[in-house]
Amino acid sequence: MNKVAVASRSFSKHPILRKAIIDRYPNVKFNDKGVSLSGESLVEFLTGCNKAIIALEEINEPILKQLPDLKVVGKYGVGLDTLDLEAMEKYGIKLGWKGGINKRSVSELVIAFATMLLHRAIFANSETRKGKWYQVKGRQLSECTVGVIGCGHIGKDLIRLLQPYKCNILVHDIVNDEDFNCKYKIQSLELEDLLRKSDVITLHLPLDESTRDIINKKRLKLIKPSAVLINLARGGLVDERALRDMIAANDITGVALDVFEVEPPIDSSFSIMDNVLITPHIGGSTEEAVIAMGMAAIEGLERSQSPMKYA
Repeated sequence: MNKVAVASRSFSKHPILRKAIIDRYPNVKFNDKGVSLSGESLVEFLTGCNKAIIALEEINEPILKQLPDLKVVGKYGVGLDTLDLEAMEKYGIKLGWKGGINKRSVSELVIAFATMLLHRAIFANSETRKGKWYQVKGRQLSECTVGVIGCGHIGKDLIRLLQPYKCNILVHDIVNDEDFNCKYKIQSLELEDLLRKSDVITLHLPLDESTRDIINKKRLKLIKPSAVLINLARGGLVDERALRDMIAANDITGVALDVFEVEPPIDSSFSIMDNVLITPHIGGSTEEAVIAMGMAAIEGLERSQSPMKYA
């Protein structure tokens, strides 16, 4: 009989997802203590289980070598950066995962953030709360130049949602999808050119060694002072110290950060800046997205394959 462990805290406390997996796998245990599992605590939780649902928990070789019974991992969520795919392949562990499940949730939030930042609503709210009542001039999202860095599931969905706004859309991606670009009249640019030309810059990349600090101090200096930067992807994509200094110097109109390199963030300086919008990694956390990701993870326990298929 299969024995399944659900390491994810959010999955474990969701009544619809709990019922769905119990119906299929009666012998299942949940992370009901609500603690973040890592290292030895994760090993202890997964020991004796042949299938597991993992969210942000890190799965690496030191952990896998202690879990001889584990055969399948169902990934709850869209990123694979916490999984050592080569180690999983080495130990014969299959992976069930479906990308882009939460794309609409993230895309909608990008548009909301972009609109608020361009209209300077964050700054206006801060000033009003201080007792200052005056109109703040902003800009419309319509007909702005939007730079999309990473044109995968979420990037493409965002571009589709932006069509009524008649934006000039620029993209940077390692894959040049000519058919998609032609259909939506998108210009593919080198990263530096995109940063120079965009009014709105939004990140939708996975985090790996090739993308870590891709928006570094040198590239941040290319961004126009009138532009806004949005990151709903991964915190490690941006040099946070350089970004903080840029904001403090008023060299950018606004920034929205839903992700940080360390979560919750150690540096609290972003939270007191008037033109910065901070949220606790909620991009893919709508009720609809959570259920869809959970159901995909359950399905992944049955429809799994070699993890290197996703490398």
